[in-house]
Amino acid sequence: MDHPSQPSVRHFDHCPWLFADEATEEQRAAQREVQRAVGGDTGIGERCYVAESAAVFPDRLRLGDDSYIAAHAYVTGELDTGSHCTLNPFTTVRGNVVLGHGVRIGAHTSLLGFNHSMAPDRPVFRQPLTSRGIRVGDDVWIGSHVIVVDGVTIGDHCVIGAGAVVTRSLPAWSVAAGNPARVLRDRREVRGTGTAEVDPAAAAPGIRPDDGRTPTNRPAPDAAPGAAAGDPEPTPHARRAVQVAGAAGAEATAGAEVADLSGIRPGSDRTPTSRPAPDPRTATLAAFADTARDQAAGLLDRCWDGERYVDRPGAAPTVRAHCDAVEIADLLLGVAPEHLSTEEHIGRLSGLQDPKSGLVPEFGEPLPVADADGFIGEGAALYHVLCVGYALDLLGPGLPHPVRGVQDMTVRQLIARLEALPWRAGAWRAGAWVDSVATAAHWNLRHTDGSDHGHGTPETLFGWLLTRADPWTGMWGSPSAEEGRLQVVNGYYRLTRGSFAQFGLPVPYPERVVDAVLDHARDARHFGSGRENACNVLDVAHPLWLCTQQLGRGADGYRSGEIHDWAERQLTTVLPRWQDGRGFCFGPGAVGPGPEPGLQGTEMWLAIVWYLADLLGRSGELGYRPRGIHRPEPARQGITGLS
Repeated sequence: MDHPSQPSVRHFDHCPWLFADEATEEQRAAQREVQRAVGGDTGIGERCYVAESAAVFPDRLRLGDDSYIAAHAYVTGELDTGSHCTLNPFTTVRGNVVLGHGVRIGAHTSLLGFNHSMAPDRPVFRQPLTSRGIRVGDDVWIGSHVIVVDGVTIGDHCVIGAGAVVTRSLPAWSVAAGNPARVLRDRREVRGTGTAEVDPAAAAPGIRPDDGRTPTNRPAPDAAPGAAAGDPEPTPHARRAVQVAGAAGAEATAGAEVADLSGIRPGSDRTPTSRPAPDPRTATLAAFADTARDQAAGLLDRCWDGERYVDRPGAAPTVRAHCDAVEIADLLLGVAPEHLSTEEHIGRLSGLQDPKSGLVPEFGEPLPVADADGFIGEGAALYHVLCVGYALDLLGPGLPHPVRGVQDMTVRQLIARLEALPWRAGAWRAGAWVDSVATAAHWNLRHTDGSDHGHGTPETLFGWLLTRADPWTGMWGSPSAEEGRLQVVNGYYRLTRGSFAQFGLPVPYPERVVDAVLDHARDARHFGSGRENACNVLDVAHPLWLCTQQLGRGADGYRSGEIHDWAERQLTTVLPRWQDGRGFCFGPGAVGPGPEPGLQGTEMWLAIVWYLADLLGRSGELGYRPRGIHRPEPARQGITGLS
């Protein structure tokens, strides 16, 4: 049927891409009222559209510029989007969902960033809700009638075919389809005969060509309908469809929401015969990740003694071993270790926390005695604040009780403790204590909904750290003749992991940190052939990664060539050290668990491999991304007065 000369609100609800160019002033005013009426904690960017017929009832909504929510979409929970994101008609987005820039979601698609358990001890309607969240990268096209389940990460530049059910994370540049969805090919593969180069920024608004994620010299996509010479100028909707999906080689037409996978059957193992030979470095990463996933269940079986987890056969059960098992299973398999149900894992780990102090002692050891300020200074319980907290976070509920010693610590007590830490002789111990205190403060804020900082622990901690950082190194502590920068750099990692990185705040003097860390990485005492252990490599890789996020990635980043070369050497060294069925050892010597493969070494090196690969712009090929202790994203976005 013909539309009247002026589109109606109903027309815009179903075709919101027309609103910016064709709406009257009255319709624009009415749309502003619709946006103001959205409840919850809401922030809507410029040139956005929210359909009157959409059911938008968020707890939190951040809609980036030039984005829209179309007719009959259903949005609840927490949704954060970048710019140029589209939720087309009848889309469902629930739970905790984060979208990057240029994400196109087809009609009738569901992103379900929550779940609930199904233990047999109670009816389904009484089961507790859980949420690990869904993360979608930049420049992603999700076709119609797709379902994405909780806990999935979809990498940058992916295309997902219509009707897919995405149950596991997808690496960047994947073209995926099927139930369950599987990767069919890489978007960058040559298809057809086109050879022209394209501007990589064109396919993803907001992504810089030199950000380390987008190749600047990739083959052009197949021509999309409407783009060939002599064809009519496509509509604004068609132009946006081509812009977002064109670099995939998938065809886009005006109004179409189905990703065309050109006849590749989801169950087929065939690949296009014209594909170029893969980059051998990429193939190595992908093959390593496939091997690790295939062997993960057996590796965990090896470290299950029938009752509890051990780091390696013959070792005593430890709290950390249980947490490492949870982290490995989540990273590689997307589930809890199968030896216990999710509810049993939660029950065991939650039951270890002392309700009064909030501390978790080691198996068979008494509860640590708190110091005068109410918190402890060292011991296994200090690290358990991290590992038990994050294991429970991955499983769903988080720590059941606050860490009282940190919650009740006064400003005066915190400053006195910080001043007394062994910064000169033991910077690692000092950094580890800050890591534990900052992480405890993070968990404690959850128990107050983030509205009550107690005695101001986070603000006081960051204020002290910012005023004590050495402007020559960006670090805390002093090197020694015996160990060089080892204590300082390793302490820097622990300190910044729990504080600046975990709270999403910039580190001071990032250029000087890069200088100091690269200098340390040349120290043959710690990085000579065969001397690297997981702690030492992680404690260089993470600070370099953290600082490059501030300083910029790609060829123009600060000392990027040296960082790239170091990461390449380390990655080339570590991948062959995977032992079939056993995983990684921590490293040579008596530091840490030593040379026997086990859960701690495996969990740490898997995270290290991700950081090294990401420094090289290739982490998407792994198909996994740390979400626990070694997660790259902040666990919390700032604190009042500092963010």
